[in-house]
Amino acid sequence: MPSSKIQDEAEVIRWFEEGKTYNWMVEEYKRKYNIDTRPSMWGNFRRRRGLDRRITRDDDLIPWFVKEEHRWSYPLMMLRVEGRRRAGKELREEDVQRLASWKSMLEEENAVVHYDPDTEDGFFYIPRQAGDDDLIHRPKEKTTARPNTDK
Repeated sequence: MPSSKIQDEAEVIRWFEEGKTYNWMVEEYKRKYNIDTRPSMWGNFRRRRGLDRRITRDDDLIPWFVKEEHRWSYPLMMLRVEGRRRAGKELREEDVQRLASWKSMLEEENAVVHYDPDTEDGFFYIPRQAGDDDLIHRPKEKTTARPNTDK
């Protein structure tokens, strides 16, 4: 088995706690130790050490495979913020306010988020139906390509 490229695990764990990006770690390792790494190495390190993800995946809130052209849709962005809130992550004040307003709109309209990848807009608000117990109209099966593997 090859030796680890990690020179100081405590240092790397501190970087994760500080929220450094994988790309920053790649560049810093090259600068500091003259060692070439890849972002995937840092992701594997995080997973093996049981460190929290920086990106929160909630495949109950976002159970769909979302096409590239729909990835910055407002309903999807709000579902991501709600996922971070539910995971206990810190939110920016503007996100807290935006999320509260958005959820209030859904409640007032008695609506949920629906995703149809075969349409131009992708995301829609539709009337809440029987079985819609959350913020989304749940599909028959999850199609997300990236399920939350940390559950």
